[in-house]
Amino acid sequence: MTSRLLIKIGGRAFETQEGFSGLAEAIKKSHATEVVIVHGGGAEISQALQAAGRQTQFIDGIRVTHSEDIKIVEDVLSGTINERIAVWIGAGGVACQRMSGKTENLFLVEPLTRGGLNWGFVGQIKQVNAGGVLQAVKAGKVPVISPISVDKNGASYNVNADSAAAALAAAACCTDLVFVTDVPGVLVNEQIRPALAVAQAQALIADGTITGGMVAKMEAAFEALANNVPRVHIIQWQGPNTLSDMIAGRFNHGTVIHSG
Repeated sequence: MTSRLLIKIGGRAFETQEGFSGLAEAIKKSHATEVVIVHGGGAEISQALQAAGRQTQFIDGIRVTHSEDIKIVEDVLSGTINERIAVWIGAGGVACQRMSGKTENLFLVEPLTRGGLNWGFVGQIKQVNAGGVLQAVKAGKVPVISPISVDKNGASYNVNADSAAAALAAAACCTDLVFVTDVPGVLVNEQIRPALAVAQAQALIADGTITGGMVAKMEAAFEALANNVPRVHIIQWQGPNTLSDMIAGRFNHGTVIHSG
């Protein structure tokens, strides 16, 4: 069975062209594995909003996005960051295809209504149309996907990249969902937990051990596992062997979330 990995890049996991060159090398070393990339861009979005005089508010790791913010967010995610990632990976010899949640209606969304709060132009995914992504993969390309998506009326929405990654990993029948972050895994009492069952992770959220942006990652992991993605990893990049080790079942770094 061909391995199909969805890699979600977030935080400061890869900040330089050198970092993305290492990712390209890892993809080439794992030539029999199909790879899809979903990215966020929180720090750069915050900088762009600040430069425009806009304030940023997060709730459980999700950015509240007002009507005045959405164009800025889209320009940063689907423009600046998406292009940079595709160019840098492409420079490493890996063919990429730039996409967003708007490409061929990849993600159709409705306004997020969780908790009865006004999240503005934050979308929750209602439908995934993965055909375009799978077509790119079969053509030997790595889709590089911004999570900006649309509703039924064509309005743009900001979608949490972790949620987008989980939904696409399920719809594209990925064997692994890999959250590459700037932290080494899930920390409990300052120690990395190599593995967590869903029930254990839920208890750590409930008692306040897991907080902030990691809550969103955990919820995305739970969603992916519930929709038959076999494994979810939360890791810090460990160089060109990271993917090949994972495919071989050598989970030497980070945290593996499993259904238990």
